[in-house]
Amino acid sequence: MQEYRYLLVGGGMAAAAAIDGIRRHDPEGSIGLVTLDRHPPYSRPPLSKGLWKGKRLETIWRYADPRPLGVTEYLAAEAAALQPTEHVVELADGRTLGYRKLLIATGVAPRRLPGDLDGVLYFRDLDDYLQLFRAARKERFLVVGGGFIGAELAAALRGQNKEVHLVFPEDGILARLLPQDLSRAVTEYYRTQGVEVHARETIAAIEAKGEGRRSILAGGGAIEADLVVAGVGVRPRTELAEAAGLQVDDGIVVDAKGRTSAADVYAAGDVARFPAPVLHRSLRVEHENNAVDRGRLAGENMAGADREAEDLPFFYSDLFDLGFEAVGVLDSRLEVFADWAEPYRRGVLYYLDEGRVVGVLDWNVWDALPKAQALLGEGPFPDPTVLRGRIATT
Repeated sequence: MQEYRYLLVGGGMAAAAAIDGIRRHDPEGSIGLVTLDRHPPYSRPPLSKGLWKGKRLETIWRYADPRPLGVTEYLAAEAAALQPTEHVVELADGRTLGYRKLLIATGVAPRRLPGDLDGVLYFRDLDDYLQLFRAARKERFLVVGGGFIGAELAAALRGQNKEVHLVFPEDGILARLLPQDLSRAVTEYYRTQGVEVHARETIAAIEAKGEGRRSILAGGGAIEADLVVAGVGVRPRTELAEAAGLQVDDGIVVDAKGRTSAADVYAAGDVARFPAPVLHRSLRVEHENNAVDRGRLAGENMAGADREAEDLPFFYSDLFDLGFEAVGVLDSRLEVFADWAEPYRRGVLYYLDEGRVVGVLDWNVWDALPKAQALLGEGPFPDPTVLRGRIATT
């Protein structure tokens, strides 16, 4: 059995950041990294953003060479079982790895369309990007999903002058995140950019047609495309933790230091649910800043730092020439006060729960995240209009 001082299960941005955190406090301790991916750690946001705007593929790698970092990689390898009492991880191929400290950073898995329809590319990782990039020489694409990934992919493909159809069941793009009027405005904006938007619609069936696909809409009609690509949400990969008896609640539950309910086991990234005392709740965040900051924190604490998380993670998105940065809880079911400098083009949205600010979205407003962070938890505001001007919209 191979023994490691630090063993990381999962090979994404959180694991790469954890390596950095470990090395800040322990330059020599052995590190093993087990990942289902056949690639070493890389940044995911460029897969639906920067790589479509000319960013070079080689810029996505989180480190150039594992050897100077003292990392042994197990690529395309599955961690099948965890024995936290024995400090052992069993791989699907029968190998066993021992550890002193373990990080679970298994991330999330894409949800699939009802009926698990054939002929769909579920966009999540680098291989998915490479497949879609190779297919981009074709002309017609159907994107399923009106959330982050679906909206970004539709914009990316349209930016390549492709025919793009976007299908989703909600009333508008990012409808679960944005208030109804802004979601409606974004949806209409996508139409002006040449995207064929099919709101309040689902796919009933997909048929092969030549080298492409013919998708039958539940509401009637059909869409012919060279490729169907879906971004319809994700679920946390908690199976390893659950089977080992760790506390799980829509994510692996961790404390402010990244520790799970099992001794010497940490979790970070998309799969971890962490406390957010300023919001009086716990959160699970599926964005880059969370993976990097909390992954690094977990790595430092695995190496003895004993540090707690500070600010809540932020996130961002690019939608043609619209974009935003945000922090906290963004849910269209909450009360939202919009402070617009230019309606639907530039402004700040404040999300309130019982009058307290729980989320802030800077819409085409930049470099305002520190002020947004500082506002979280403030209130109650019986009259939310007092928030006007708290963050400059110019």
